[in-house]
Amino acid sequence: MVIRQLLKQMINAESDMEVVGTAADPIIARDKIKHLNPDVITLDIEMPRMDGITFLRNLMRLRPMPVIMISTLTEAGAAITMESLNIGAFDFVPKPKENLGKGLEKYAEDVTSKIRASLKANIRELERRSQINGEESIKAVQKIADYAPRAGQLIAIGASTGGTEAIKEVLLRLPANCPPIIITQHIPEKFSRSYAARMNTTCSMIVHEADAGQKLMPGHVYIAPGGRHLVIKKSGNGLVTALQDSDPVNRHRPSVEVMFDSIIACGLKNTVGVMLTGMGADGADAMFRLKEYGCHTIIQDEDSCVVWGMPGSVFKLNGHNEITPLLKIPERLLALTNRRTDKVSIKSAG
Repeated sequence: MVIRQLLKQMINAESDMEVVGTAADPIIARDKIKHLNPDVITLDIEMPRMDGITFLRNLMRLRPMPVIMISTLTEAGAAITMESLNIGAFDFVPKPKENLGKGLEKYAEDVTSKIRASLKANIRELERRSQINGEESIKAVQKIADYAPRAGQLIAIGASTGGTEAIKEVLLRLPANCPPIIITQHIPEKFSRSYAARMNTTCSMIVHEADAGQKLMPGHVYIAPGGRHLVIKKSGNGLVTALQDSDPVNRHRPSVEVMFDSIIACGLKNTVGVMLTGMGADGADAMFRLKEYGCHTIIQDEDSCVVWGMPGSVFKLNGHNEITPLLKIPERLLALTNRRTDKVSIKSAG
């Protein structure tokens, strides 16, 4: 009750949005959705009579629409939230802590900005993800004939809203001998640990929540931990990860901007930079700098994005070498990092 009232107050305080109804459980919500026809739903994962995941699955099957999940900041809550994104939720916000104090204004800004962004969401893409989740999962690629990565290659990926599933789509289609991959996905602490563990059981590459001082190795993926910037540095042992607790950049920590700029600082021109779906513009300026420095840069195309905010911001700056549909990005990564000239085929990835 307290959370519903708090969200209602925050939303109604905005001049461009209004709460048209609230519901104590999904059964009541189902009837209200039919009569009130809302543009967006906020959905608590933990509810009586029917859990939020079951309700979301039914909703995306019968009436696809933007859904923002309200989740607890726990390990269990993180796992369920990741599942909700997998079956079509637009995004999530954590349940507000008691006595937010000065943090209440920022929390309200996070909630309302995500509601606004959800109105521009690509519902077809959310619906596609929901449908895929109900079908047989794609098996991770183990090995690809005629693919042998060049030494010194690096892949760097930035993402936000819709990114957890977009990253999965890319990683599933990359073999175990791929160059090292560093990833910044806007995600809270604890959620990043759960997400990395989930990717590690799903993909052929070894996926870590990045820790300080890890050597970048082929076949390994390093995901920025929630609440800390991920950068790379040179050491006597080669390239290693480093974590920073400095101020948020573009309102985010971890920030894509910080990660991309560390690539230039290390002089790594043999890097392929990728910007996937996400709201806002974090990393756009840095991707432009990557391109100017000589790195190859790819942005996800608008049709396959949940939100074309971050890739669209790169597009406006002309910071990209190419615009590519999500499911074609793995093929391009393999072609760009392959030391062999033969065409790489990843048809086995689905």
